[in-house]
Amino acid sequence: MEGIKTAMKAKDTVTLESLRAVKSALLLAQTESGAKEELSQEEEIKLLQKLVKQRKDSAAIYIQQGRQDLADPEIAQAAVIEKFLPAQLTEEEVEAVVKKIIADNGFSGMADMGKVMGIASKELAGSADGKTISNAVKKALS
Repeated sequence: MEGIKTAMKAKDTVTLESLRAVKSALLLAQTESGAKEELSQEEEIKLLQKLVKQRKDSAAIYIQQGRQDLADPEIAQAAVIEKFLPAQLTEEEVEAVVKKIIADNGFSGMADMGKVMGIASKELAGSADGKTISNAVKKALS
């Protein structure tokens, strides 16, 4: 709420739109049928990651279609939302964690990809996105 007030006073429309989208998504998640009153920190991080991914995907589509004017606001909003996420691991750090998981559990070959992904996704939740984890797992198992 403080961020929204500050953005309104500064007339920063990109930040304001981004924070309103976050607030809206959080309220929607809290009021879904069967949802508890407060979201856990893990659920909030997943929600924020989803919002960032949506904006990056939209920007990629706009760029493909030659609409940089529409892609720029999406990229800017993704950057604002990312400020509320924990620091993301680099690809090298993700690869190191994945290699450790594979070595610890004796996995080998692409047949074990699902098992490795399950463990890696839980361990790296909030620290890396699924695409980065998937790429690291494929690289390590091939």
